Amino acid sequence: MTTPKAHSPSAEASIESSLGRLETIVEEIEKTPPPLETLIERYEEGMALLKTCREKLDAAERRIEIITRTGRGEATLEPFEES
Repeated sequence: MTTPKAHSPSAEASIESSLGRLETIVEEIEKTPPPLETLIERYEEGMALLKTCREKLDAAERRIEIITRTGRGEATLEPFEES
């Protein structure tokens, strides 16, 4: 029987809190490797957090494209350029 996860990612979770939880998971695993079942649960949680972060970054990128304006104040759609 599986128990609910204490730190499941949610739509309301901020990217900062998701990244913080990912860091905690990595530290926990590196410090004292847990039993295999716990390790698998942490991996699943980490992958869900990673998905949440990617979705939030994609949404932020789309917002940046939408609000980019020309010098005359006209709204234009310009692709986000990664540096």
